[in-house]
Amino acid sequence: MGLPADPVTGPGAGSGEPPARGVLAFDVGGTDMKAALVDDAGRLHSLLRIPTPRDGQFPGDVVVAKVAALTENYRAEYPGCAIESIGLVVPGLVDEEAGIGRMSANLGWRDYPFGEHLTRVTGLPVAFGHDVSIAGEAEMRAGAGRGLRDVVVMVIGTGIAGAVFCEGQRVRAGGYAGEIGHAEVPGGTECPCGAFGCLETIGSAGAITRRYNALSGNAAAGAKAVLTAALSGDRHAAQVWEDAVNALAFSICQLTAILGTEAVILGGGLAQAGPALVEPLQSRVESRLSFLRAPRILTTVLGQDAGLIGAGLRARDLVARP
Repeated sequence: MGLPADPVTGPGAGSGEPPARGVLAFDVGGTDMKAALVDDAGRLHSLLRIPTPRDGQFPGDVVVAKVAALTENYRAEYPGCAIESIGLVVPGLVDEEAGIGRMSANLGWRDYPFGEHLTRVTGLPVAFGHDVSIAGEAEMRAGAGRGLRDVVVMVIGTGIAGAVFCEGQRVRAGGYAGEIGHAEVPGGTECPCGAFGCLETIGSAGAITRRYNALSGNAAAGAKAVLTAALSGDRHAAQVWEDAVNALAFSICQLTAILGTEAVILGGGLAQAGPALVEPLQSRVESRLSFLRAPRILTTVLGQDAGLIGAGLRARDLVARP
């Protein structure tokens, strides 16, 4: 298989004749797990979302077992399709080359050989990677990053993580690159990671909700509700949102000064705020930089399926034909 056309998602994606061959893509998140069959044109067939399986004693084994079971389901659903490989992305620290999940604080595994075990139970080669990093690769290949070379893809949700690209190549650093949420910013507070001042403690969607509820005594359900309150004149919400934008701008300016970043692509739940986030963030960044090139602040094109699409692209790379 060669490089696919633009991935197609949404209602009707993958409809029509069943594919003659394809790969399977799996995106394991802290809450949900997504899966799809990806055909030669990059279309996602039978995309599903299920709760991520958890087991305190065998956290890696239950994920492998679920992926193996879903693989058999796809084989049964598409008996005429030659499924050639699997793409699997997971959170935490990973060793992509060795196929090992080094550590996941949320899901609990340490040094778990996902690639080896999954190949053994399915008989298929496995492309393994970090969820945010592979989502970033997908955005560069088939989304908002096409045509750009020096980019940071920043995913802002419960936490903050990123994929860093320099001269068109992703910076890996043994799996440690891109932990933007754990860089110190002014105004940051104590972080569950053990450090103090992390960007996640002030700029993430989770932090926005927590800080607003603590200040106001309200019980906002999420960052979207806080933004709505801010736009309606709630002073606590406005302050929390302002603090988050300033913290994100500080980190983006640091990245720009160090890496010469030409664009920052925002993903995750907070990116859905659109202009309410992008416009003040772009303004803050431009006002803080002097002679440096101000990066463009963009939002993801592939959205919540970027990790799944990236897993499919990686799986197809494994079995690419001239």
